[in-house]
Amino acid sequence: MTSVSGTAGYGENAQALADQYESIAFAEVHRDVAHLIPAAPARIADIGAGSGRDAAALARMGHAVVAAEPTPELRQQGQRRHALPNLEWVDDALPDLALLRGQGRAFDVIMLTAVWMHLDADERRLGMQALAALLAPQGQILMSLRHGPVPPGRRMFDVSAQETIALAAGHGLSSHHLSSREDMLDRADVRWSFLGLRRS
Repeated sequence: MTSVSGTAGYGENAQALADQYESIAFAEVHRDVAHLIPAAPARIADIGAGSGRDAAALARMGHAVVAAEPTPELRQQGQRRHALPNLEWVDDALPDLALLRGQGRAFDVIMLTAVWMHLDADERRLGMQALAALLAPQGQILMSLRHGPVPPGRRMFDVSAQETIALAAGHGLSSHHLSSREDMLDRADVRWSFLGLRRS
């Protein structure tokens, strides 16, 4: 059986997916962690930025935002929908984030919204190492984890918050926020965890 890439099913459905993402407001998606986003201008990376809904909202708050999105069709949707001077789009992806790491970037906040569960166990180990390397000394990672059945044609894994916290601990990061809630698209069999990680 051939493995399905973590981005499988996204390119050919980019328009519909972008419309779906944009139909839910940033404030609604991130209400659990909104208080953790700095008020003062910060360097923020949105990893797996999709249509750019979150990256654009953060840029409008005055932050310097890098949106990393490996699917060309979604990246083009985002660039078309959200052309902002303080929003930079890059073609980079977990687990390596080779472009951002190669540039020696450091971020105050790294956001991963509905991204982490696309990585298998080995990729998550590599990914956490890459994220830790990109984190500024006082920085934090804010991520959401999807729990529920895998949609057809997609590659997802059941990743618990506890496993993620344990993995982060191995890279000197500890959890400072954990919450869970219902699905924002009203899918009864889907729930979400919201996790905040920072240097111990």
